[in-house]
Amino acid sequence: MTVREFAALVDRDLRQWVRSPTAIISSLLLPFLYLLLFGQAFNNITGLAASLPAASGGGALSTFSGAPDYYSYFTAGMVGFTLLGTSLFAGANVIFDRRFGVLKKIVSAPVARDVIFGARIFSAVVRGLIFGSFVFVIALAFAHVPGLNGLTVTASVTPVGALEIVLAMVMLTALFTAISVAIGFLIEQIDAFFAVINLVNLPVLFTSSALFPRTLLPPWLKAASDWNPISLASNVVRENLFAAAGSYYPDGPAFYLGVLAIVTVVFGALTTAAVRWSLRPR
Repeated sequence: MTVREFAALVDRDLRQWVRSPTAIISSLLLPFLYLLLFGQAFNNITGLAASLPAASGGGALSTFSGAPDYYSYFTAGMVGFTLLGTSLFAGANVIFDRRFGVLKKIVSAPVARDVIFGARIFSAVVRGLIFGSFVFVIALAFAHVPGLNGLTVTASVTPVGALEIVLAMVMLTALFTAISVAIGFLIEQIDAFFAVINLVNLPVLFTSSALFPRTLLPPWLKAASDWNPISLASNVVRENLFAAAGSYYPDGPAFYLGVLAIVTVVFGALTTAAVRWSLRPR
């Protein structure tokens, strides 16, 4: 019975998403524009890095932790950035469902609170995998367009490596979706929700190694970046896409996935408790 309820709620969320083509197109345009504009413009950092002597920590491979150029390094981080955006705004649907009375009907039905919460996370993970895969497709396609930089994969991606990348994407999406949905259950005003989400979004993004090479960060920011969930997921992607990356990361993908799993489980437990509290009988 629980599986049926879970599947029904996931189906509802995904149907609601599919019926909003404007939201889908705008969500796809954001990573497309970042890859087309931001990545192309800042790929000049590659030339600067290559001009530095390797002995002083220079050189493209050293600067970009094994990636052959900035664009390839940025693409891996862009996957995490896209998943962060997809996840953090998932909680807005909770507030809209509350306003239109849908949430009240769902809560009054004989459905476990954990199922309601889990279904929203699962549907967000499905969306995240689609958007994350879109980033890879566009970045690879740009490599074949004259005048544009694109993703250069220098490693042979094995089935295990592909699975590690998918697991990193799933856990990163689940982690931030759980936080966002819990905030949506706790906060009733949409403007307050977006204020809190932006307060989470920017520090998490800019203390990660998603957009800017870790090697160029100040020491205190490097320490924060090393344990940032987006950095952990990006490390997994980079170590599987770039042959030289293994020499620049102290640990393998399995370690970063393990840390990410621990963080996801801890925050999953905390946010589940918060959702149960917000849905308690009053």
